Order: sequence, then C-alpha cells, then structure tokens
Amino acid sequence: KKTGYINYRVVPCIQSQVKGTAMSKKIKVGIIGVGTIGSVHAEAYNKLEDAQLQALCDILPERLAEKAKKHNVSKTYATHQELLADPEIEAVSICTPNNMHAPLAIAAFQAGKHVMLEKPMTLNAELGRQICAARDQAGKQLQMGMVWRQTPEAEVVKEAVEAGRLGEIYHIRVKLIRRRGIPGLGGWFTTKALSGGGGLIDIAVHFLDLAMWTSGLWAPSRVSARTYSKFGSPMENYHYVSMWAGPPQYNGTFDVDDYATGMVRFGDKATMVFEVAWACNAKDECYIELLGDKGGVKVGMGDTNILTEVDNRIADIHLTYNNERDRFAAELGKFLAAIRGEGQVAATGEEGVVAMRLLDAIYKSSEMNREVEV
Repeated sequence: KKTGYINYRVVPCIQSQVKGTAMSKKIKVGIIGVGTIGSVHAEAYNKLEDAQLQALCDILPERLAEKAKKHNVSKTYATHQELLADPEIEAVSICTPNNMHAPLAIAAFQAGKHVMLEKPMTLNAELGRQICAARDQAGKQLQMGMVWRQTPEAEVVKEAVEAGRLGEIYHIRVKLIRRRGIPGLGGWFTTKALSGGGGLIDIAVHFLDLAMWTSGLWAPSRVSARTYSKFGSPMENYHYVSMWAGPPQYNGTFDVDDYATGMVRFGDKATMVFEVAWACNAKDECYIELLGDKGGVKVGMGDTNILTEVDNRIADIHLTYNNERDRFAAELGKFLAAIRGEGQVAATGEEGVVAMRLLDAIYKSSEMNREVEV
C-alpha cells in the first residue's frame, strides 16, 4: 500500500451573518425574562431587519427598566400574562429559569404566539411532550434554543456527514470541561427545584444535542452514567476566577451535579461517551468527536480537520470557513423565517424531547447505579 501524508484544504461557502430578509411587515416579538440570556436575545433581534422588538417582561422592576433602556424598547410588562395579552406581539422568546419553561411556553401557545424556547427545553421529557402538544393545538412554531448548531464549524461537519465523507458513524466522544465554571452559585442555576439539575442539564444538553444533530443519530436506547457533586458545597469553599450569572449568593442553595460522565448506546448502531463538568481539577476542554469508518472529525477545537484517506494515502481534509457569524442572530433569523413559512425551525420540539429523554435517563442511571433504558 502507498504510504505518506497529504493535507487537503476545502473551502465551503458559509455566510458570516444571517440578517433576515427585508420585509414590508416586521414580526413583532417580546422577550419573557431579561436576565443575561434574555439580553442576548434582545441584542440579536435588534440586528435582524425583519424583527421588531416590541416588549420586554421581567419580574424584577429595576432590571426591566435597565434592559428596556439598553435595548431601546418602549413597552415593558411586569407579568407574562400582560405581555401575552398584547395583541400586537406575534412571537416570544422565553429566557427564564428552567422550571418556568413549560408553563410559559404552554401559556404562550394558548395566547396564539410563536415560541422561541431557550435550552434546556424544560425539567423533564414529559413536560416537553406537553409543550409539543400545546404547539400542535395552537398551530404555531416552536424553536428550541440550541445555538451551537449555528456555528459554521458544526454546519460544515454535518454537511460532511450527510455527504458520506465520514462513512458510518460508530462512536462519538463528548467532552465539555470547565475547571471552575459553576454559574450563579446559590441562585436558580444551582437549585434543583428551579433548574432541574446542574452542569448536565445546563451545558451538556448543548453538546449532546450537537452530537446527535451532526451525526444524525436520534435514537439513544440505553445509558450507563454517573453524576457527582464535589465543588459547589459548602459554597464558601468554592474558589473561582469569574462567574456567569454571579455574584455568589452564599445564603442560597447548591443541590445539583457539577460533573457527569457515562456511555450512551444507540441500539446496535453506535455508542457515545461523555464527560461534562461545571468544575473539576482538569484543564478546560470543549469538543465533540465523531468517528466513522471512512473518517473522523472534532468539532469545537477551532481547527477542523477530517482525518481520512485520499487516493490510498492517510490524509487530513482541512475545512476552512468564515467564523464571524453571530450565532444568536442566525438562530433567531431561522425562527422568524419559519414563522413566515420560508423554512424550518433550527431545532424542533421533538428533538428537544429526545434530549430531555436522554438527560432523564442519565440522572436515573446515576441514581440507580446501573444501565437504564432511555
């Protein structure tokens, strides 16, 4: 056989930004919950030509006033009922703590609104199915907030998989490690009744979804997993450099996982191993790796190469793309396009339910200390 090493460069055409189509009638949207992620949605909507950010809603009056001024929004509501009663609003982004996702999404559909629902879908799969049922009854659009799908890197890898460049995907590795990355210590992020869980439901949901989306493997069948809680309690002993959604609330609660690991089976087709940490004594890492019988690829390392063979030689196909895209603007642009009937939502409710089923099974496997069905 021939030996040697070849480096190929392939340059896909990826647009750097989704701006939306100039429309005679803009879609009027409202945002429920204007904390950190709600503010990100507001900034993204304001970049889209076919969106009009109509109103904001938050239970904290000072934050509501601050964000309304920051994002140049004149209408504000203290309750979601008031916002949903506004007949001008056609669609809403729900950016609240996880325990409110299901009741707010269902209420929005009952009010005749389209729904952009931030991740995770809700607290468990059953509530996810109830959200989808409300969507179907209302005949409206539901898009899940899986923003990592909007990275050009993930898109070109998905295209490569669908084109058969990797062959049959038989194994996936997911690694998402933060050395010290517990968000909002003592607040709703670390309170199970409000969040549904810790690092697994907060950040792993992104990469578990991304792994299934890029590979096309949407039928997880069995899970053997373990979750741990090692760093968040006692909270006063947690040392960190920075904190998303901080500062810490030491009079609050930490009763969730900060580390999770395990293996997922997709019937007899493939396996997936994962390791996810809000906090652990290891260096930061962030990637998914797809192994196929024709090629393998990592997503999330910043330099994307398909490791394969070309002309009977070991070869790297280097994928080059424009990485300047605003992921949230791209995501919300697809939501608005789906509302106009000009495309599909970026992530469906049914896919959200699969992700929740997988999370439910991981937590159950850890609790029962054995492999369980998804």
